[in-house]
Amino acid sequence: MWFKNWFNSPYYHLLYANRDDAEAAAFITTLVDYFKPNPNSKMLDVGCGRGRHSRQLASYGYDVTGIDVAPENIKYANQFATPQLHFEIHDMRQLYTARSMDYVFNFFTSFGYFNSKHEHARALHMMATALKKDGILVLDYVNSEVAIQQLVTKEQKQIRQINFTIERWHDNTHLYKRIDVEDPKKGIVLTHTEKVARFSKEILSALLLQQGLTIKSVWGDYQLNSFDAGQSPRMIFYAQREH
Repeated sequence: MWFKNWFNSPYYHLLYANRDDAEAAAFITTLVDYFKPNPNSKMLDVGCGRGRHSRQLASYGYDVTGIDVAPENIKYANQFATPQLHFEIHDMRQLYTARSMDYVFNFFTSFGYFNSKHEHARALHMMATALKKDGILVLDYVNSEVAIQQLVTKEQKQIRQINFTIERWHDNTHLYKRIDVEDPKKGIVLTHTEKVARFSKEILSALLLQQGLTIKSVWGDYQLNSFDAGQSPRMIFYAQREH
């Protein structure tokens, strides 16, 4: 499981330390304004990482649980835990809870990492099962067509005297990113390869429908503009469990 080892690595967090908390906060504000959740709503953030979206949701007073497969992420996130904000180590392919959540969120392509369609279906089954009747799922995924158009095939970065070489490519089924890490002080040289499934709107729609969800909208960016396959950077599904 490349993602468990890589997401648990200190080099992963160093490389991605500049991920934009302001962007996360703005997206959460947009979603809260759109959905106007009941004040006592229960929410699940699936693949929460270090909890940047969970923390923003909890700041509105909702009861939020963040789950992630990487223990180091949860250890970091737990410093922000409160009676309304909880974090747990959990693999999204395993059932977590049933009919207890008003909202389930999966942010920033925290999905699509698995080797088989069956495993992806299991993850979506967990999300759908967690929802109460009329509960809402928001699934935020990369639009691979636009990602390929904008692909930077190779770049190098130095962060705190650690060298990162990043190579990106794709095939018919996946987007790939290989990260070579060189830490001269510790004498460490290692490589991780990220692999994310290329889901079209039609394929991801079908996977959601198979879980008994109704798709209400597909947005193309964090401002909730309509999805355009040729231009939208994101593919954000708003789906509902109606039974």
